[in-house]
Amino acid sequence: MIAVDTNIIVRLMTEDDKSQYQKSVNLFRRHDIFISITVLQETEWVLRYSYQFNRRDINNALLGLAGLENVYIDNPTVLMQALDWHAQGMDFSDALHLSHSARDNPFYTFDQKLISTASKVTSYTLKKP
Repeated sequence: MIAVDTNIIVRLMTEDDKSQYQKSVNLFRRHDIFISITVLQETEWVLRYSYQFNRRDINNALLGLAGLENVYIDNPTVLMQALDWHAQGMDFSDALHLSHSARDNPFYTFDQKLISTASKVTSYTLKKP
C-alpha cells in the first residue's frame, strides 16, 4: 500500500496536467492507496479555491474517490459524516472538525456561523466560550 498527497488526487480529478494525470492514474491502477483525512481536507480546499468546484461536485468527487475498491480512507466514518454535513451547508473543514469530536462532549468555538449552521444539520452541542 502507498499513501498519496493532495497533488496526486487533484491531478486525478482535474486532468489539468496530462503527464501528471497519467502518472496519477497509473498509481491508482497499480497500488492500494491510503489517503489521510488531512489530505482530503486539503483536496477540498484546493478544488474549491483553485478550481472553483462547487459543493456538489466536491462531494461527488470525494465520494467517488472513497468508493474505489483499492482506496483506504483514514477514518472513513468521519469522512462520510463530514460529507453529509457539507452537503447540507456546513464548511467542509468545520464538518471534519466536528465529526472528529466526541458527540457527547460540547464543541467550543468563537465561529458563530459554524454554531448556526451546525445546529441545523447535527445534534452536536456547539457553544461559545
